[in-house]
Amino acid sequence: MAKGLAFVALSLIIGVLQSANAEVPAIFILGDSTVDVGTNNYLPDSNITANFPHNGVDFPFQRATGRFSNGLNTADFLAKFFGFKRSPVSFLSLNGTLAIKKRRFRGVNFASAGSGLLDITGQTSTQKANVVPMGEQVYQFSMVYNDLVASKGTSEAQNFLSKSLIFISVGSNDIVGNHYSKNPIPKEQFIPNLAVVYEKHLRNLISVGARKFGIISVPPVGCCPSQRVSANGECLKELNDQAEAFFSTIDTLMRNLSYENKDIKYSLGNTFNITKPVIDNPQNSSFTDVKNACCGNGTLHCTPLASLCSNRHKYLFWDLFHPTQAASRLAASILFVGDSRFATPINFSQLAEA
Repeated sequence: MAKGLAFVALSLIIGVLQSANAEVPAIFILGDSTVDVGTNNYLPDSNITANFPHNGVDFPFQRATGRFSNGLNTADFLAKFFGFKRSPVSFLSLNGTLAIKKRRFRGVNFASAGSGLLDITGQTSTQKANVVPMGEQVYQFSMVYNDLVASKGTSEAQNFLSKSLIFISVGSNDIVGNHYSKNPIPKEQFIPNLAVVYEKHLRNLISVGARKFGIISVPPVGCCPSQRVSANGECLKELNDQAEAFFSTIDTLMRNLSYENKDIKYSLGNTFNITKPVIDNPQNSSFTDVKNACCGNGTLHCTPLASLCSNRHKYLFWDLFHPTQAASRLAASILFVGDSRFATPINFSQLAEA
């Protein structure tokens, strides 16, 4: 993913936006901290939050919104590429009132930092409301479906959702959590288990009107600053192997699911292939630091007292786990217009037209 590829991606986005004919009525986002816009702010017992500096230092008015980023995240950029200002707001911020009748309804973000496909991921024995697990996010989506039916009628609600996009970014926390558990399940068993749970969630979404899925697979989590600490500064190969296995398994799952459900369209984004070349050959990218965190310098969590880099656009990682705004923009742009190395069988912009 060289500088040239980034320029080409952004140029293609401009062309796609100028020629796009398909209107996306709404965007719905499910997943973890890579696409969370502040859900956990509304969980009083959660200790997985980012609503404090230096988070948001490059967000408008330097607001720490709950995004694990110096600014916008991948969900925001994908939304912008489809003509939205940024990601829709968090479901929990709406206090149960979607205001579908009062104003134009453009979607909801259900994503919760620390969550995973498994209900247990991100939870602790004493804090059951630490995150909103994927199963609960899917249930929240069903609540939106019911409100749409009540407001628009069944036929119009289903037509509305059939043209809307469902973005899902999940799996990293499950993989990392299992790896560091007291009794980790072997990759050969654990990844297929995750796929079974993923399929259940997807089928539940399909049952309440979801038809177009933009699936974001797991990046090379073994190369996060948090993992390099325990690997003498190198990437943790076992976690990266699991990330690649996860993509292959979800690829098969989506092929089978779309074969069974002919009206289902999807794009499976390969963020491993997007990110790993940058890490392996940073000299070919716009990033000069692909190992350390901008906030906290790779060994400490990002807090108001942590060190903060000044050249944030040159860092791949914002904190111990998450990408910078610049990295998120690049990833989203390649998901939007990239070729089959990065999104299959179509890219995210083509998903809107499908």
